[in-house]
Formats: sequence, structure tokens, C-alpha cells
Amino acid sequence: MNLSLLLQFAVVLGAIAIGARFGGVALGLWGAVGVVVLAVVFGVPPTSPPIDVMLIIIAVVMAASVMEAAGGIDYLVSVAERIIRRYPKRITLVAPLVAYAFTFGAGTGHVFYPLLPIIYEVAHDSGVRPERPISVSSIASQQAITASPVSAAMAAMIVLFTPLGFGLPQIMMIAVPATLMGVIVASLVQTRVGKDLKDDPEYQARLAAGEIPPPTPHHVKAEQPLQPGAKLSAMLFLLGVVLVVIAGAFPQLRPVVPVGNTTAPLPMPLTIQLIMLSVGAIMLWLTKAPVAEVPRTKVAQAGLTAVIGIFGLAWLGDSFIKANEAVIVGALGSMATAYPWTFAFGLFFASVLLFSQAATTRALMPLGISLGIPAASLIGMWPAVNGYFFLPTYGTQIAAVNFDQSGTTRFGKYILNHSFMIPGVIATVTAVLVGLLIGNLLF
Repeated sequence: MNLSLLLQFAVVLGAIAIGARFGGVALGLWGAVGVVVLAVVFGVPPTSPPIDVMLIIIAVVMAASVMEAAGGIDYLVSVAERIIRRYPKRITLVAPLVAYAFTFGAGTGHVFYPLLPIIYEVAHDSGVRPERPISVSSIASQQAITASPVSAAMAAMIVLFTPLGFGLPQIMMIAVPATLMGVIVASLVQTRVGKDLKDDPEYQARLAAGEIPPPTPHHVKAEQPLQPGAKLSAMLFLLGVVLVVIAGAFPQLRPVVPVGNTTAPLPMPLTIQLIMLSVGAIMLWLTKAPVAEVPRTKVAQAGLTAVIGIFGLAWLGDSFIKANEAVIVGALGSMATAYPWTFAFGLFFASVLLFSQAATTRALMPLGISLGIPAASLIGMWPAVNGYFFLPTYGTQIAAVNFDQSGTTRFGKYILNHSFMIPGVIATVTAVLVGLLIGNLLF
């Protein structure tokens, strides 16, 4: 391994570290700075930016933003609330599945935030330690991103793996049951984590001091009125998700277009873009959602962050790997051939730094393909990109701790001993193991 490669790698890590310090779009912006340094100082030719991935994200985000502007996300949250309140004593099992389902359908973890006060309230009023459902639900909302057909991470996977014969249906056949099993196992374990509220001296002391309101077992929250087009917008968006899955599963349903000297079904990236943009247009037309509010929604803002992150970070990682492919593949090739599962550790720790499943996928999966790791195994290891929870700095973790008035969901004194570590590790390890098993059995 020569000095130039080590210095280039230091540039990559430095760009990520500086971007992570600022957070948000800064990760992508500093990724671009890293590309400039690699090109100017080391003569590394920049690769092409991941245009297809970014366009898919923009299309899905636009449809989801219209849904939010029309009140569709509020409607989905109201549905989630009814489900969660129906089984208060089983909230540690029910809430994570609801969080998973909503992220799966929406393609973004943004829908999880409004669920946090509901999960806390139902758990607390039922005498269940809020840490249990809150922490594992936070994990579940992110695991679903590596299963959702319309997530930014799935967009990256489709672009990378379709040429290898693994389109959306094949990816989902591995990722969906793997991540679901990870969430279920983590939820079961979480039912035993920590002391019950009645036996927790710290909680009881805060309750006695009047720092938190006492539980109200029969509390019923008044439903807020929804916008007229709220339900319709949610149904249209979910219809778009279903159409994407159908188009992936049945290529013969897609229009046939010229490809070189022959013809072939319309590529999936273009299909997703056309379906979701069309769904967004139809939603605007039928729900009369305020157009000016669409780019101001939280989904639109989160989507812009994702696009910029993919733009800069994936461009940086791809340029570095392509320029040093022979050395990197040569050094890692024998280990990857003998122990392909070790690549999952690279995905995990890269995601800890990048705070993005999509950026990690786009940056490292091409390396896994270059190393000759079977596509089915790479897809099985894909849930390892959910390592964001390892350091307690992610948005959902911070929000979860703040919403838990009981103080049971917390950041650890020693940084890593926080409430999300146990469910996060269990869900991720289980999902990877199940994914590898399914991939090897089916493909």
C-alpha cells in the first residue's frame, strides 16, 4: 500500500469528518471538496456523479412532499396512533412494526418523528418502560429504509444491481424478510430491557418530585382535524409505491424502448422517476394541495439533504475507489473471497461515519461488486448500512431522548452505552445473518 493511497484515504476521511461536524448538507458539500483535493493534488480523475440515484430520490421526495403538503402524512400518523393505542400493553412489539411499516411505505424515516410522543404517552400511561418501545421503534424506522421500494438507499441498490440481474423484486425478497426479522428479534429482546417503571427508583423519584406528570391510563387524545385531501393523497402515494413494485416484478408491463440495436423494457430507474413524478402531479391536481408549500415541507428538506449527501460523498468515495481499484481489490480480494461476510463490517462502520444508508450504499457497494462478492451476499449484508445508531448523534435518537419525559431513554455516560445500542446491534446482526441465509438459499 503506497503513500499516495494513504494520503488520498486521509483526504476522504478528513472530508467526512469535517462534514459530519457541521451535519446536514455539509456532508455532501465537503465530499465535493474532497473530490477537488483528490483531482488537483493527486491527479485522481473524478468519476461521473450518481445522476440516476439522485433523480430517483428527487422524484420520490417530490411525491412524498406533495403528500405532506396535502396532509397525507398527518393521516398516516393518525392511523398509526389508532393501531398503537389499540394494544397498549404490547407496545414494545406493536410500535416498532408500525414504525417499520410507515417508513417502508413512505420511503423516509421522517414519518417516525410524529410517532414518538404517541409511543411515549401510550407506554407511560400503560406502565411500560418507555425506553423499550421508543428505542427499538427508532431502530425499526431506519431498518425499513433498507427494504422500502422507494427509499433513497433502494434507488442506489437498483442502479448498481440491476445490471447484475438483481432488480427490485430480488432485492426486496432478501431485504424485506431480513430487516423484518431483525426488528422482531430486537423487539422481543427489548421487552426485557431495564426495570419496569414501578421498580425504577430514578423514575419514581422524578415522579414523586413532580418533575413529570403521573400516568393517566384512560387518557384519550382528541383527534386533530385533517385536511380535505389528506386520506386521498396518502392512498395515491401508496398506490405509486405498489406500481413501482409491480413494474419491478413484471418487466413485461413496462413500455418497450429502443436500446442500442434492440429493444427492452423501460429501465427501472426511469420507471420509478416517471411513476412517482406522475403520482405527485395527480395528487396536486386532485387534492388541491398548496403548491408553494411543497418545497417547504420537512420531507422536501430531508430529501435535499439526501441528494446533496449522495452527490458529494458518493462521488468522493467512487472517485477514490476507482482510482485505486487495483490496489484495493488486490489487498482485500483474498479476504473477501475467503470470508465475504467481513464486508458487512465495512458497510457498518462506513455508515457510522456517513449517517446515510444511501450514501454508504452508493459509496461502498461498487467496491463489494469489484471484489467479486456474489450479488446475493452483498444484498444480504446490505442492512449493515444501518449503523447510524452506534454513536448517539443521529436525529431520531436525539428526538427520542427528548420526547421521553420519564428519562428512561437516555444517552450513556460512556458514549456507547446508550438506549439504542442493544436493539440496534441485535436488529442489524439478525438482519444481516437472515439476509445472507435467504440470499444463499434463493440465489
